[in-house]
Amino acid sequence: MSVREREAVQGALAAEHAAVYGYGVVGARVGEARAAEAAAAYAAHRARRDAWARSVRDLGGTPVAAAPAYALPFRVADPAAAVRLAAELEDRVAGAYADLVRASGGALREDAAEALREAAVRAVRWRGGGVAFPGLAERS
Repeated sequence: MSVREREAVQGALAAEHAAVYGYGVVGARVGEARAAEAAAAYAAHRARRDAWARSVRDLGGTPVAAAPAYALPFRVADPAAAVRLAAELEDRVAGAYADLVRASGGALREDAAEALREAAVRAVRWRGGGVAFPGLAERS
């Protein structure tokens, strides 16, 4: 595995740490109507986070640690803001996965592409619409 691939895997892991934190906020504020969706996304991000941490260890590295807290991009005081935050979290994770797709090949690239697709689908569900190139901010 190249240095570029290792850095991209660590970037995906860091993005998943942030998403898990963010979904804690989403779940607390999203309201009953979308609580199950938030819980499912939280579980999906925890599973991806754990898988990437195992991958880093399997490659002989030390997984990047989660921060004690993360700055949110805006105040989340109501269900509408929680929904916006969920879409933003998915966009950010998709960006990390797009970087990993660009940096990798083989099975790692396939895993990253699948994770990118999952994040894009969740973002569409939260936002109510999609973007042309999920994960590629310069193209959206």
